[in-house]
Amino acid sequence: MNYKSSVRYDASRMHAAALYCSDGRLGEHFDDFLQNGLGLPRYDRLCLPGGPACVAGHPQAHLEESGVVDELNFLVEVHKLKRVVLITHSGCAFYGSRLELKEPRMELVQKADLVRAAAFVHRVTGIDKIDAYFARLTDGQVHFERVDA
Repeated sequence: MNYKSSVRYDASRMHAAALYCSDGRLGEHFDDFLQNGLGLPRYDRLCLPGGPACVAGHPQAHLEESGVVDELNFLVEVHKLKRVVLITHSGCAFYGSRLELKEPRMELVQKADLVRAAAFVHRVTGIDKIDAYFARLTDGQVHFERVDA
């Protein structure tokens, strides 16, 4: 199969990356928030189960952590990143299955992880502008709440 995208290519960079969960049910919501809510139409993406949880110090994500550090440092060097956006979401299977957490503790850990992940990303990349958000699913809508990191 061949397919030609109707979207025009724009080579300019936003110098920003987002680290978020790979849950495909939320991909369009994350894109909408990052592109329209934060004004980042072409951000670099780092997506994996749990998103920022992989750099929040959980032993269950040790292998993922080293991979994300390598990718972030590569993007900082090659794409000249100046900003990183971290997003976690309610009902994340990584927290429920791999970390075996249940609400309301799950959300508390996720928000604390955003703070730890922001500190970690700053430490390993030197980037100062790191934003953190919690995506909450409510009545079929996804609401993004800023978390002070």
